Amino acid sequence: MSELFTATDLSTPPLSAMASTTKEVLTDLSPLIKVYTDGTVERLLGSPHVPPSPEDPTTGVSSKDTTISPTLSARLYLPKLTHATQKLPILVYYHGGGFCIESAFSFFDYRYMNLLSTESRALVVSVDYRLAPEHPLPAAYEDSWDALKWVCSHALDQTHFEKDQWITNHADFNRLFIGGDSAGGNIAHNVALRAGSESLPGNVKILGAILSHPYFWGSIPVGNEPKEEQHLVYRLWLFVYPSAPGGIDSPLINPLADGAPSLSGLGCSKIIVCLAEKDVLTARGLVYAEEVKKSGWKGKVELVEIEGEDHCFHLFDPQTEKAKNLIKRLASFISH
Repeated sequence: MSELFTATDLSTPPLSAMASTTKEVLTDLSPLIKVYTDGTVERLLGSPHVPPSPEDPTTGVSSKDTTISPTLSARLYLPKLTHATQKLPILVYYHGGGFCIESAFSFFDYRYMNLLSTESRALVVSVDYRLAPEHPLPAAYEDSWDALKWVCSHALDQTHFEKDQWITNHADFNRLFIGGDSAGGNIAHNVALRAGSESLPGNVKILGAILSHPYFWGSIPVGNEPKEEQHLVYRLWLFVYPSAPGGIDSPLINPLADGAPSLSGLGCSKIIVCLAEKDVLTARGLVYAEEVKKSGWKGKVELVEIEGEDHCFHLFDPQTEKAKNLIKRLASFISH
């Protein structure tokens, strides 16, 4: 089985550390998450929350947390500046975790965003969207779109909120990117599709989208995908979005499904799809990239497949040569 949710020694203690083995399990998606009949949610995987830093000792990147709305927040990353008024590309990033674990404030995300921010010389806004099962989809999609609108609103002269000074002073809205890993890659696709039919504040346009190991699935297996409906990837979608129209063939999880919006409507100018050879999601990711190319979409598609690696390897160990090379490739995508 793919290391889609790879255990590490940095696991977060379960939200309910008191969860007893005598309690009745309602939903078991081990090794990811369990829900008990009394409503207790036990998150089995994840990395601990870490605070932002005025200056990361490794990268020199500054980070801070901000509140977008009462239910939505984000962590911002600002690389070292060459001068006080320097304008930077801006990346709105959506973390992974199957829509039900991890956070914009988690260690994995913090470490990765620091590295990507310094390598790409980009201002990063990492979105802390709401998680299932407490907040089933489409909550995360709505939060992700709202966060992007909030960022773009800084391009307006007047807003109904106090602007963030990092964004106001340093964001180049002609170089706006969105991106994410796994579930976050799924979100990035759906946000880009929505941006193709809905205007963003200030009529800001998305220049590029990063889809790393995107979480797509469907009822008809692609390539070497497992056929069983009891596979974790299949069951996970029905868990995080139990009311999804079309179920596992909802266009939100299966952009190739019958009746799905045309990929020609993606609202960005270029896309990079990053895949890993051993990842169970790779076969569908390859088909997705090909279908975007064939859709009539006017943008540019880049495809990167890393041999010998599994799902989100660059998050779990970003110091390997392959992870470093991937981060450099993403930085090049942002800076060129």
